[in-house]
Amino acid sequence: MAHILLIDDDTELTDLLKEVLTLENFTVSTAQDGEAGLNAMDSSIDLILLDVMMPKLNGIETLKRLRETWEVPVLMLTAKGEEIDRVIGLELGADDYLPKPFSERELLARIRAILRRAQNTKDNKESNNNKRNDYITYQNIKLYPGKIEAYCNDQLLDLTSTEFALLHHFLLHPGQVITKDTLSLDVLGKRLAAFDRAIDMHVSNLRKKLPERVNNKPRIKTLRGRGYLLVEEE
Repeated sequence: MAHILLIDDDTELTDLLKEVLTLENFTVSTAQDGEAGLNAMDSSIDLILLDVMMPKLNGIETLKRLRETWEVPVLMLTAKGEEIDRVIGLELGADDYLPKPFSERELLARIRAILRRAQNTKDNKESNNNKRNDYITYQNIKLYPGKIEAYCNDQLLDLTSTEFALLHHFLLHPGQVITKDTLSLDVLGKRLAAFDRAIDMHVSNLRKKLPERVNNKPRIKTLRGRGYLLVEEE
């Protein structure tokens, strides 16, 4: 039974969501602002639903402080049309976003996809405990699936779980065009919707954390209308 922390100052919505999630067998804790949410955070929390517009401490600042200590998955709840909040949230390490108003069905689908991905990462880490030195290497990138660690030029990369999953996917398919639809399904666990920029932002964040190649060209290339590829050695 997953434990969800819902941080939102809309008490009517919070009460409704708590009832819905409880009926789906989730344990739900609530907080009315960012400060209360940070104070309520502990190791029992499996997922955070985080509203952007809140008093005292807004969702963006809350996420920023949260990421200083915790790697718990975060689903941002944003106002319809507030794209800048979604972009900033993804840049700070949010796993996904959901614009308000949203349906209960869509919310539950996003929650289950994120929790499934987090559980798969945990299971893979546990199952690979006896293979912690096994790695995938390409160019000067080395990725250890068992340790959930990646290095470039022997320097540890500070990646979120989503960025790690993306890099893992690219390393398994070097030089191959990977569509956004495929990445959304395989990495985020959801179908790509119109105007959904989550994959674009996660790839952009990963690209920024990977040092450029010797020829000063990016390692991950964008092919407009087709997808992305991990550039092969020249």
